[in-house]
Amino acid sequence: MQFSELGLSAELLRAIGEQGYTTPTPVQQQAIPHILAGRDLEALAQTGTGKTAAFVLPILQRLTNPLTSPLQKVTHTAPRVLVLVPTRELAAQVLESVRLYGAHTGLRSLAVFGGVGINPQIQTMRRGIDILVATPGRLLDHLGQRTVDLSKVQTLVLDEADRMFDMGFIRDIRRIIERLPRERQNLMFSATFAAEVRELAHTVLKNPAMVEVARRNAPAELVSHSVIKVDQDKKRDLLLHLFAAHGWHQVLVFCRTKHGSDALAKKLEQAGVRTAALHGNKSQNARTRALADFKSGKLAALVATDIAARGLDIDSLPRVVNFELPNVPEDYIHRIGRTGRAGASGEALSLVSSDERIQLRDIERLLKREIETSIMPGFEPQHTHSVPRPAAGRPSAPKPAQARARTGAGNRSGAPRPAHSGTGGAKPASHHSGQRHR
Repeated sequence: MQFSELGLSAELLRAIGEQGYTTPTPVQQQAIPHILAGRDLEALAQTGTGKTAAFVLPILQRLTNPLTSPLQKVTHTAPRVLVLVPTRELAAQVLESVRLYGAHTGLRSLAVFGGVGINPQIQTMRRGIDILVATPGRLLDHLGQRTVDLSKVQTLVLDEADRMFDMGFIRDIRRIIERLPRERQNLMFSATFAAEVRELAHTVLKNPAMVEVARRNAPAELVSHSVIKVDQDKKRDLLLHLFAAHGWHQVLVFCRTKHGSDALAKKLEQAGVRTAALHGNKSQNARTRALADFKSGKLAALVATDIAARGLDIDSLPRVVNFELPNVPEDYIHRIGRTGRAGASGEALSLVSSDERIQLRDIERLLKREIETSIMPGFEPQHTHSVPRPAAGRPSAPKPAQARARTGAGNRSGAPRPAHSGTGGAKPASHHSGQRHR
């Protein structure tokens, strides 16, 4: 199937064609017709499958083509489309996708999120917008100041619905939904459909079409998983050894805490590895700059908390390193979803100490298989795991990501570049902390 067979307008096909793509991904093939028909949609798809383009393209179509839908381009300030996302990074990437595909439509869009001044957002909304992308916290700020009018919203998108639950946004989401018109189209996209997400779907969606292009909680199929057993106090030196031995570049490293991320980034930088830390205490400008430098290759490593587990749009990310395992096994899936995307190979390497054996066991249960383990000569652990397994030997040198065909809109930002990884999330280190990142 080609994009031209999906009933999209000439303006949208032109924008897609300018990027050199003609073939939609499976989630786009399945979701776009339902959305164009005005149906509610419940979509389960792992990161890297082109979820953003799957709703952005038909929404743009419905706003610009009265023959496809009764939606019309707005002539006043109130937006007709609201996209709720969990993190600032994802909001910026969805906005980028809207503007990329809507380049020839004349539609107006805005992303509102915390960490930046609210006044420029207010001024832009006063001039009028068609599509509003927002994090729940900042949108509630605007509602509290009466600087946004949601009474004309006809399409609501809940993107990364499971992550918004994890971050404690469910109460905010329900408050926002109460301010929307009852008659509207509802679209929900999620990497997993836990019980809480199902409950929300049942209360928000009306007779939804179902789209599922990945198994529940399934990791990217082309990601290789491996573990090196090492004592906690030797992890930093081991990581430096791996960078030096294999000439690593563009490595996303996950830590559990903000303090730990800063400390590890400082250690790597002092050893000559160009590094930045990414977490919720960083200003929006600092986070944007770190991501830009990492994407461009100026940085060899980006050390992040789970705030970066989704929503990151990084081209051909070869590997993810879990410096510390997450407390929630599903977060392992979100973390490794940054690599091995849209047909590319990737590597997920975890440095595991004896006190992380429970987390490792839970992750293996989720994966339904044991992860290959090894011990690095010179970094042998002094503390054994409770259930030792035979060492797999010295790990092989990481393999570069394989070249991939340019076949569809497969990056998380929605641009039709399957070589991009994307999607990131913002979750506190504790599953139950309820900390909000606007």
